Amino acid sequence: MNDFIIETKKLTKKVGSTRVVNNVDLKVKKGEIYGFLGPNGAGKTTTIRMLLGLARPTKGSIHIFGKDVKKEKLSILKKVGSLVEYPSYYGHLSARENLETVRLLLDVPKSRIDEVLSIVRLTKDAKRPVKGFSLGMKQRLGIATAVLGNPELLILDEPTNGLDPSGIIEIRELIKSMPKDHGITIVLSSHLLSEIDQMATQVGIISKGQMIFQDSISKLREQSTSKIKLTINDAESAWKTLLTHGYTTDLVHNQLSIENGSDEKVAKIVKSLVQNDYSIYRVEEEKKSLEEIFLELTGQEGSL
Repeated sequence: MNDFIIETKKLTKKVGSTRVVNNVDLKVKKGEIYGFLGPNGAGKTTTIRMLLGLARPTKGSIHIFGKDVKKEKLSILKKVGSLVEYPSYYGHLSARENLETVRLLLDVPKSRIDEVLSIVRLTKDAKRPVKGFSLGMKQRLGIATAVLGNPELLILDEPTNGLDPSGIIEIRELIKSMPKDHGITIVLSSHLLSEIDQMATQVGIISKGQMIFQDSISKLREQSTSKIKLTINDAESAWKTLLTHGYTTDLVHNQLSIENGSDEKVAKIVKSLVQNDYSIYRVEEEKKSLEEIFLELTGQEGSL
């Protein structure tokens, strides 16, 4: 048996004649925080709905815990917790009472309520009506509900959406602690690349229904080519001088830019400029942001 908690093969969903998910091979290992990224309409939410049995694939397979979802859906979903969109709750009831209504359906011990309240740090607010909670507290209650049944896999769709900075930090720290402290594997979809960067161990990018990248964040960053920028006096003249010496650079906003420059090449260019009496004020490396890499991969499809 392999160590994938989730493995899909050629997962496809057609709506009319359009393939909103097209031959997606998703692989999530045990203990990971897997960041699932994609522009609006890329097929991200549809994929999540298929994983949770809320939408039926047109073709392809889904295996969770090594079991075929088509054949063993109920036994699989008993070990899966999820929070899709905003959590539902009864505003006039307390956090504890809301969890009790779910506990009865799941048939788990009553002591589990105190455990999940502690996990999401709501113990002190357990008896307060939920209608008085902040958005971050409501989101934490939603996660508490999702983990009430002791899931091995937790699927969270946009868990920080709409939260203020302090709420985002709360949810981020909570998610990061779960694999280590509670042995839960997490699939996390988000349109905030900076959040995925700070939480995820692996990332999958879906664009126009197809998986275009699946690896670690560090591997994603390696997709980027860095530039060396030189701030220099009389940049245009220096640019022309370098051309006569066989060095190709770009002149951008009164700076010289070297694409894919090795250390040796940069050193030779700097030496040439100094020998020709140019003053070099600054040499700096400029790497593309995660957002820029994403937009390159998706063909400038649009923001997340």
